[in-house]
Amino acid sequence: MNLRLLPVILPAVFLLQACGGEPASESTSPDTATEPTPSAGSPSKATPTPVAIAAAGTPPAEFAVCRACHSVEPGKNGIGPSLHGIVGEKAGAVPGYAFSAPLKASGIVWNRATLDQWLTNPMKMVPGTRMALPVSDPAKRKAIIDYLVTLK
Repeated sequence: MNLRLLPVILPAVFLLQACGGEPASESTSPDTATEPTPSAGSPSKATPTPVAIAAAGTPPAEFAVCRACHSVEPGKNGIGPSLHGIVGEKAGAVPGYAFSAPLKASGIVWNRATLDQWLTNPMKMVPGTRMALPVSDPAKRKAIIDYLVTLK
């Protein structure tokens, strides 16, 4: 098995496992449905959400497209800069990475809104940037941004 694929495969496995579970009790209605309470000694069967997975440090499957160029390890730049701690930072400020002049001069500070705009169309947001791969699906952008917020 190619171990380089592990960061892509594991999140997909976790997400597929989350699809399973027990059916809802027939006595619950949509208005009063609650999570079943596990009995003492039994493991919880709570289904992790993409946000919960991201908070646990596991990138969502949607992040695979980013991982092709970006690392999440501090100080480890690749084709693109490391994304560790990027939220709250000024664009073009990751040490050791040669950013385009337009991105360095953009004055952008990365937050949920600017990251969403960036991922929607980086070349429209900052003409002359080197990042050319947009993420058109809003749900995928949200999952990626939720994960980036956890990288502190």
